[in-house]
Amino acid sequence: MNVKKAIIPLAGLGTRFLPLSKVVPKELWPLVDLPVAHYVIEEAKKSGIEEIVFVIRKENKKLLDYLKPAPKIEKILKDRKKTTLLQELKEIENSFKDISFSWVLQNKPLGDGHAILQAAKTIGAVPAACLFVDDIVESKKPCLLQLAEIFKTCQKPVLALYRVEKERLSNYGVVAVEKIANRLYKIKKIVEKPPVEKAPSDLAITGKYILTPEVFDYLKKAKPGPRGEIILAETLEKMLNDGKVIYGYEFEGRWLECGTKMEWLKSHFYLSLKHPKFGPELKKFLKENF
Repeated sequence: MNVKKAIIPLAGLGTRFLPLSKVVPKELWPLVDLPVAHYVIEEAKKSGIEEIVFVIRKENKKLLDYLKPAPKIEKILKDRKKTTLLQELKEIENSFKDISFSWVLQNKPLGDGHAILQAAKTIGAVPAACLFVDDIVESKKPCLLQLAEIFKTCQKPVLALYRVEKERLSNYGVVAVEKIANRLYKIKKIVEKPPVEKAPSDLAITGKYILTPEVFDYLKKAKPGPRGEIILAETLEKMLNDGKVIYGYEFEGRWLECGTKMEWLKSHFYLSLKHPKFGPELKKFLKENF
């Protein structure tokens, strides 16, 4: 089965981005001149996704507004003969016209596994991608498409993996693996935020997955942990303990994290300096002032 549907969880409180996240959800924070979520949605489309289900909080539907046409603004731009701006706005609107969007609510922030589970009914009994807006990948071939090509062969859950410096491993879910082929691994164990000396490898899980209906079945049975949350990584670990097969793929590309203020700033500056329109002037500014 090919992967045609995707889940994008957006119901978190964004506490790492306070105080600004009180008024600007983290999925709308800019990378260069586009919101973070734009990059993830674009990746999904380029990977063959035809339907995206957003998991949101009741009071946060601002991304849905971003994805809608803006006829009033378009009319103003047209009346003022702002042709270039109007064209740019139209290009963004048209870039998503072949993909359908829907949303479901997560009434309380009860973990990423719980958020994903809210979309289960909408997704149905088919495999689905899951993409977190904290994770952007710069690559020639979209990261999700790389995972989807692996899934075509294995028809099992596939996790995106990335090699991380040893001293940073305690910030991530880290996997113990058995190598199957170039960049392809069978996951043996998932250790969430291990002490550096106990990390089973240097391969960290990024926020991109292909999930099978069996994963949703496990999520439905999952019990909340000590913090009262259902966590996807813990559910996948339960599947491994039951002898289920899960694969990991060390994708080709550069992982640009946006999960903390510092990581977001690094990613923002990296992409801004590489941007063909803004990069040259920004480099000149930095050279002259720092």
